[in-house]
Amino acid sequence: MHQISQRNSTKLNDMTLIKSISGIRGTIGGKPGENLTPQDIVKFTTAYCRWLRGRNPAGRMTVVIGRDARISGEMVSDIVEGTVLGCGIDVVNLGLATTPGVEMAVITRRAHGGIIITASHNPRQWNALKLLDGHGEFLDAEDGRRILELADSTDTDYPGVDEIGRVIDRSPYDDEHVRAVLALPLVEAEAVRARGFRVVVDAVNSVGGIAIPKLLEAMGVETVGIYTTPDGDFPHNPEPLPENLRELSETVVREGADLGIAVDPDVDRLALVCEDGTMFGEEYTLVAVADYVLSRTPGNTVSNLSSTRALRDVTELRGGCYAASAVGEVNVVAKMKETGAVIGGEGNGGIIYPALHYGRDALVGVALFLTQLAGRGIKASELRATYPDYHISKNKIELTPSIDVDDVLARVKEAYAGHEINDIDGVKIDFPAEWVHLRKSNTEPIIRIYSESRDAESADRLAGEVIGRIREIAGI
Repeated sequence: MHQISQRNSTKLNDMTLIKSISGIRGTIGGKPGENLTPQDIVKFTTAYCRWLRGRNPAGRMTVVIGRDARISGEMVSDIVEGTVLGCGIDVVNLGLATTPGVEMAVITRRAHGGIIITASHNPRQWNALKLLDGHGEFLDAEDGRRILELADSTDTDYPGVDEIGRVIDRSPYDDEHVRAVLALPLVEAEAVRARGFRVVVDAVNSVGGIAIPKLLEAMGVETVGIYTTPDGDFPHNPEPLPENLRELSETVVREGADLGIAVDPDVDRLALVCEDGTMFGEEYTLVAVADYVLSRTPGNTVSNLSSTRALRDVTELRGGCYAASAVGEVNVVAKMKETGAVIGGEGNGGIIYPALHYGRDALVGVALFLTQLAGRGIKASELRATYPDYHISKNKIELTPSIDVDDVLARVKEAYAGHEINDIDGVKIDFPAEWVHLRKSNTEPIIRIYSESRDAESADRLAGEVIGRIREIAGI
């Protein structure tokens, strides 16, 4: 999910239901209120529809619905659609759809909102409802909290038979999405076609197996697909991390391909594999795409506080200004609008290119990356070597429930007062050549520690130093 400022979690064995300001996420089956059951789906869909109706008390309204290919998707989608209709709101149902596709469809169909049925990179037993506003963007904290309040109220009043909604369209959106990407001035399909690229795609058997090959075919790229059947049978952990992409890496080398492309189940994250089988690095997907965009349209950039400093370096080399946001796509988007950023995103491979729309979008990332590769006439590994080499270490420290985590963070901030500090989301301490970011968990007495330096050893050393300071402050 995206930004979470209120989260309630109940666990029963491996069953979980998580309510957040950006939607509801949980494991399928089990008891209502403890897992993602049909009753919970109706409850939260109804709350969302009531929130929409509160913003537009009179007149017809439309909601766009789309789902990834996970096994429970059709069941969840049918319940969501019926509930939206029962709330008196019309439906545009895209069927199998990417998250960025649903976001764009809200805009182009002039809908009042959207519901994306996807648990993103979570395993197959999970599903979720991600909620969009009328701009095709995720809800802010205030609106998210209002929906949670409505979900807990008991005064729902459904409309009568003459006021129920209707399905006004059942059409996929991938072709429109691809056309919109190809129409961007910075996407040069003919230059890519002339290079004769060969690319291996791992779409983890979800909707990326439909959308990414469509885009590549339109750009004249030969595609070798592994796990591109959209049946929801994930062949490996669906998060596009290096440890889950070994088969993609091996296939790239075996096939003599120019690039490997991996996306998560809902296609808002993009990871790349170089022609020699090495990882381009998910943190560097945004860096490379931003470098290309800035070379053609100078301006500002944004990423979240836990993303690599390489984006700031590239931005400043191109004459722009970099800004950091709190973690969460909704926060990145808000900061991009505030600073007029021409490109932004997150270090998890999420590209946000506002010339298309304000949402993480792997399709536009692929198109811009291939255009850059074609224009520079170099290999992916050579492109990666042109960027500053940073390494991020991810750690956490568990505290006892009696320890005041906010007080610990405040005292850490005091201890490093001589350095540049950002406290909009936890505490981030910037040193001349490295940084560390501390964020507390919303559900457990845990502080997550992200540190970045020029090499893995230095990043680990920095994390260890700060963990030691936390232990000293907390007396553990």
